[in-house]
Formats: sequence, structure tokens, C-alpha cells
Amino acid sequence: MRSLFIKRAHLKEILTKARESKVEICGFLIGTMKGEDAFVDYVVFAENRLNSPVGFEIDPLETLKVLEKAEEEGKEVIGIFHSHLNCPPYPSPRDLKGMDLWRNIWLIVNNTGEYRAFVLENGQIKEINVEVI
Repeated sequence: MRSLFIKRAHLKEILTKARESKVEICGFLIGTMKGEDAFVDYVVFAENRLNSPVGFEIDPLETLKVLEKAEEEGKEVIGIFHSHLNCPPYPSPRDLKGMDLWRNIWLIVNNTGEYRAFVLENGQIKEINVEVI
């Protein structure tokens, strides 16, 4: 099974912001792929243009800048992260639409400290391991 490897400090930062926010937080996981495994080198927080507790949207220009910077560094956007408020960290119907467009790892956290990672393969949600290093 493929895994997402993320440093404890990066996950803690994401979880802390999710716990403190009244809207969904979101951003990018930047790193490298080694076979089926994804290794996060750093995270980039993005503004939630919806400013909503039940959805997120990232500005396309901001996305382009993150993609270009990662490419310049020889890295890639290996995943997207966002939070859910007061519900489990599992893809919503809205998330599924995004996962269909962004075919990478989706790390979903909630405001109670739970986290899970998913990919969409052949129209099916598949959970992947999150290894905290």
C-alpha cells in the first residue's frame, strides 16, 4: 500500500491551524515521489477563497505560483491538504469533485486532531497510510 510520509512538525502545524480556524484551511504538500510513496518536504498554506466552514477553494494564480516554485526546486505538489470542521476527515461529495481534477494525495484533517489521506483511483476512494516521521 502506498504511504504519505510527513514530518511531525508539518502535521502539527496543519492540525494546529485547523483547530484554531473557523473556516476550512487548505494548502499544498510539496515534496517527492519515490515509487508509490510520497515524501513531504514542506507545506504551503493557501487562502481559502470561499472563507467557508464547509468548503475551500484556492486561487488559481496562487496554485500556479506554488507549482512553478516546486518545479524550480526539483520538487512537485504531491498532495493537497484541507480541514473539515466538526466532522470526520473523510472526502465529502465536494472533495470528490476536486479529487477527480487533482489526481494526487488528499490529506484531510479535522479540528479535533484526526487526519487521514486518500487518493481517487478508478472512481474509488482509497485510503493510504500516513507515516509521521
